[in-house]
Amino acid sequence: MHRAYLLLVTAIVEIGAGLFLLILPSVPLALLLGVEQATLEATFIGRVAGAALLAIGVACGVGRKGDCTPAQLGLLIGVLIYDAAVAVLLAYAGLVLNFAGIALWPAVVLHTILAVWCVICLRASP
Repeated sequence: MHRAYLLLVTAIVEIGAGLFLLILPSVPLALLLGVEQATLEATFIGRVAGAALLAIGVACGVGRKGDCTPAQLGLLIGVLIYDAAVAVLLAYAGLVLNFAGIALWPAVVLHTILAVWCVICLRASP
């Protein structure tokens, strides 16, 4: 699959998640982790994560144009690291920490698929 589509999908997902975390961090925390009442600290860290996701999404949106530039390859590697780490961390939260939000496992699957897609795009790069 074409890397521009991967970066577009990543941009849409991460900008949406980033804005959601910035505006209403307690909702994504409840959906992902099943946390009913987020602490002030968790809410703050959620907003920091939202800002980071917004930055990743914007970078992917801008970086999707062009053909296999070194910057685009660097962006793909960064997104691969992010998606793989998030998939592992969310799976750890569900399996070891016993968090159980309704969106936890769909998020694990989504980030795993995006990580695999990144690997496919990187392997196809000249």
